[in-house]
Amino acid sequence: MSVVHSEWIKLRSLRSVVWTSATVVALMAGLGALFSLGKAHELAVSGTAADRAAFDPTAASLSGILLVQIAVGVLGVLVVTSEFASGSIRPSLAAVPVRGRLLAAKAVAVTAVALVIGWAGGLAAFLLGQRVIVGQGLAAASLGSGAVDRALFGAGLYLAVTALFGLAVGAVLRSTAGALTIVIVVMLLAPIFSAALPAAVANWMARWWPSMAGLRVATVVPDPAVLGPWAGFGVLAGFGALVLAGAFAVFGRRDV
Repeated sequence: MSVVHSEWIKLRSLRSVVWTSATVVALMAGLGALFSLGKAHELAVSGTAADRAAFDPTAASLSGILLVQIAVGVLGVLVVTSEFASGSIRPSLAAVPVRGRLLAAKAVAVTAVALVIGWAGGLAAFLLGQRVIVGQGLAAASLGSGAVDRALFGAGLYLAVTALFGLAVGAVLRSTAGALTIVIVVMLLAPIFSAALPAAVANWMARWWPSMAGLRVATVVPDPAVLGPWAGFGVLAGFGALVLAGAFAVFGRRDV
């Protein structure tokens, strides 16, 4: 716990953490309202009864997670790579010679921050998004529903795994630029460009690609073409655990 406490002191002393946290919450709320307005207006103007039945107001309000996940991934990367870049990793390892313990403490600290950011941002996005949806004359979701509460809880879990993925990639590569490239490609660009791939590949990615599967935990309306909420999150969590295990193996054996 003393190592975790020291990592928490390092993390909270960085200005980037404060700005990242505020930016993520604001972006989730703002983008959620924007996406909710666009979808709700489209349904109100030209949507059919079937379209309205398939509408997921909770997922619409949480759509901002698609972009803010990059900011959280950046935070995870910088927790490790900033120390390599400045050379402060050497005194850190001198103070905590058991390298796995040091990396685990960093993982605990960044997970806690990502969870709080995700839950706060998700709640703000949900409340604002539902007001926008009601303003367009559509039925909104409400807190207290098991599926809605699970989606909000899942938004925090999704961002926590994203932060851990960034931390793991940063620990393996020790390069901020390289780690950020991988995080952006895996979590954002690959899902975006999957629609341009052959149908069979696109359908497989929609079901099994870690970030796409993991986002199912932040939805309410079921989709038989993809995994369920917890099954999808399980795919993301398993992927994150695999990468993190590789990071522990590399971090514990490689010279600084």
